Amino acid sequence: MSEKLVAIKGMNDILPPDSARWEWLEDKVRSLMARYAYRNIRTPIVEPTPLFVRGLGEVTDIVEKEMYSFEDKLNGDKLTLRPENTAGVVRAVAEHSMLYEGGKRLYYMGPMFRHERPQRGRYRQFHQIGAEALGFSGAEVDAELILLADQLWKELGIKDVRLELNSLGQPEERKAHRAALIAYLEQHTDVMDEEAKRRLHSNPLRILDTKNPAMQAMVNAAPNLMDYLGEASLAHFRQVKAILTANNVNFTINSRLVRGMDYYNLTVFEFASAGPGGLAICGGGRYDYLIEMIGGKAAPAVGWGIGMERVLALLEEQGVTVPQPVPDAYAVIPDAAALPVAYSCIQALRASGASVQMHAPANSAEGMGSFKSQFKKADGSGAKFALIFGGDELAAGKVAVKPLREGGGEQQLIALSDIGALVTALR
Repeated sequence: MSEKLVAIKGMNDILPPDSARWEWLEDKVRSLMARYAYRNIRTPIVEPTPLFVRGLGEVTDIVEKEMYSFEDKLNGDKLTLRPENTAGVVRAVAEHSMLYEGGKRLYYMGPMFRHERPQRGRYRQFHQIGAEALGFSGAEVDAELILLADQLWKELGIKDVRLELNSLGQPEERKAHRAALIAYLEQHTDVMDEEAKRRLHSNPLRILDTKNPAMQAMVNAAPNLMDYLGEASLAHFRQVKAILTANNVNFTINSRLVRGMDYYNLTVFEFASAGPGGLAICGGGRYDYLIEMIGGKAAPAVGWGIGMERVLALLEEQGVTVPQPVPDAYAVIPDAAALPVAYSCIQALRASGASVQMHAPANSAEGMGSFKSQFKKADGSGAKFALIFGGDELAAGKVAVKPLREGGGEQQLIALSDIGALVTALR
């Protein structure tokens, strides 16, 4: 016997009935995005490695440690499985000159890849939903995206989600803060771990986001970026907060929230489940310089990403019931000779919008199976009705519609040719 092959650790199969939960979430997202006038974009899973090195920053954890990168054997190109999709969306927008006629509101759903140690909420292949608004500089679009995510939690039935906000200002403001931060941190290297020391001169802002308890007091006393922001940056942030407040969206200001990518400026935000150690389920912010960084014409932009696995885990933790799809009817066919006629009726029903599951035996050499075994499978399918294509019914040119659930009414005999009446009976 050949060796049994299994999936790569941290890259999971999504099987029925669990896949129905994913479809339900995706349908909710598509419906909501349409109401906010966001259009779907689909980009390649494999992108040029320089896209992420240039866009995310060479000294980010993603680029340094987590990317699945390889060399194309045919031409030597350096390629990477996308670890996130904002950079890919920006590349596509720039490559196809999508902002030529004005701003674009876009969304995506799909798999991302990071070489991480698999654990709760972290997988090597994971899935993201993202929303990106490109070509808009106003604070109202920052607020719109936050309101969009907040509305999604409501429609999914997720409760107790906290929102944290911060402003990273503009590059010159961050430069002044960076100099003060480095000078401060250099005086406290005795309490810094090795990772913080490594980042001291390359990416000191990320040190503020440390989870090391031994560094918290030192980090809390570090220079605050908000104190270095000019009036334009502060006004932008005030407008975001004013719109959220007017729409009853609660938030807290977290001056240590910096996010993991180098491309952010001005507003950054994060949604997480409430309570200590809450799991982040959505994060994003403004990235006005990313399009130019990857070779496009300079344009403002803002967006967020949601971890689908994390949202689904939170739905389960909070006891949110996700409906499982069941067929309208299950076709009971005791004699294989009836299959041509039964199939004609079933296909017509399906074409009219009804969902019908066809009975099929595991071993056709043993026949179609008894009435009893077929009804057992019909009941197990969750179908509301059984369509019985028995000899007596077919001889009369009819099919029996038998309710399988309470409240389904009485059994009916309906002409095979009267598809309209059959569809009505299955409702």
